[in-house]
Amino acid sequence: MAGLVAYPCNPSLFRPSPVKSDFRRSRWCSPISAELKESPSSIATEDSQAGGSMGGLSFSVPPGFKPPEPRRFYVRGDKWGAILSASLALPFRLGCGAFAQGYKASWVPESEVPENQYTSFQVAGHKLVETSELGPRPEKPIEIYEFESCPFCRKVREIVSILNLDVLYYPCPRNGPNFRPKAVQLGGKQQFPYMVDSNTGISMYESDDIINYLVGKYGDGNVPLMLSLGLFTTLTAGFAMIGRLGKASPFCKIVREALVELELPHLYHCTARGSPNRQNLFEKTGHSQVPYLEDPNTGVKMFESAEIIEFLRATYAVPLDQ
Repeated sequence: MAGLVAYPCNPSLFRPSPVKSDFRRSRWCSPISAELKESPSSIATEDSQAGGSMGGLSFSVPPGFKPPEPRRFYVRGDKWGAILSASLALPFRLGCGAFAQGYKASWVPESEVPENQYTSFQVAGHKLVETSELGPRPEKPIEIYEFESCPFCRKVREIVSILNLDVLYYPCPRNGPNFRPKAVQLGGKQQFPYMVDSNTGISMYESDDIINYLVGKYGDGNVPLMLSLGLFTTLTAGFAMIGRLGKASPFCKIVREALVELELPHLYHCTARGSPNRQNLFEKTGHSQVPYLEDPNTGVKMFESAEIIEFLRATYAVPLDQ
C-alpha cells in the first residue's frame, strides 16, 4: 500500500524533472508495501478526499479517475513485457526477501482459523497459516537514500523486507536534482545506499555494513545466506536487475520504477510472507493483494499496478517546460 506525504523542501531545489516533487509517498507491495500511518517529525502530512496542496503546488484526482477493483494476479495486456522482465529477479536471487525472518507455515483446520485472519491458501478444509519471528521494532522509520539500478541498494532492500522494517526511501536516480544533493549534504559523499537511523543517531554507507547493522539492531543477528556470500551476492543482485533492474514482486517492481522515475520519497511497509503487515492490510481493505497505494494528498486508495502508475504520472508528472 502506499500513501503520499507532503515534504517541506526549498522549491529551488526542484528542477523541471517530470514531477511535482514536494511530497513523500508510501505503499504496500508484495514483499514490500507501505501505508502512511504516522509521518516522521520532518514531514508534514495532508489528508483530503478532494485534494491537497504543498509549497504552492496543488494535487487533485485526475478528471474521471476511479480506482479499479482489485484482481489477483491480473496482468493488463500492455504490461506483460514489463511484468515478465521484472520477474527475472526470482531465479537469480532464489526468492531472497520474499520471506520474513523466522518464517513458519502450517496447515490448520479451517474451523480453527478466525474468519478475519489472513491466509494465502485453502485446501481440503485446511488453511495455510504463515507467521514470523521478528526482532525489535524501530519507533521511527529508517531512512535510506538509494537508486533502483544499484545491486548494493538491492541487497539492502532485501534485508529490509526480511526484517519487515518500515523504511522511508529517498529515490536518488542518476542526475536526479532532488535528493542526491541532500544525500551528499548529509553524508559527505555521493555514494549509495546511504542509511540514516534517527532512532539511534547512526548513519552509514556500504551495503554490507548497513545489512549487519540492521540485522544486529532489528533482527536476530544472523545475516541470511543469500546476503552473506560477498561478491556472489553482489553479482546475483546485479543479474537479477538485468531485465528491469528488478525487485522480488514484478507487480510492485513496475510501481517502484514509477516512484523512482518521478523522484517521489515513499514510506514502505514490507509484506514478505509471514509478515504481520499482511494481516494489517487484509483487515484494512478486505484484500491481501499488493501493491496497494494510499495518497493522503488526494485521498486516493487503490490496487492494481498498471492503474497506480497511470495515477501517479497523471497526478504528479509535469511537462519539462513547466
